Amino acid sequence: MRITIRGTVLAMAALVALIAIPLVSGLALADNKHMSEAIEHAKEAVAHGKQGHADALVKHAEGALKHAEAAGMKNPHVDEGIKHLKEAIEHGKAGHADVATKHAEGAVTHLSEAK
Repeated sequence: MRITIRGTVLAMAALVALIAIPLVSGLALADNKHMSEAIEHAKEAVAHGKQGHADALVKHAEGALKHAEAAGMKNPHVDEGIKHLKEAIEHGKAGHADVATKHAEGAVTHLSEAK
């Protein structure tokens, strides 16, 4: 009887591990996917900003912001990247492509550090 109980407990623990590990790994991959998307959009924002296209900068900065927030990472670099994206959006909407570009560059730097 004692061997059966240990075997059952061991089997249950193995089953829980088989279910939990892929689930947690999948969530981590989703976060990384969002961070990768955020960085790519932020880089696009920089590229458009350097060309003086404030409207396109805003579009990509908003996409980057959406993905950075969706990643749900508790990280000071992500927080700082989000602040820069919000500033880039604000300045881009005001037509200040040069200032918005600097903030988008800051977002790229910080989001890349968090990844």
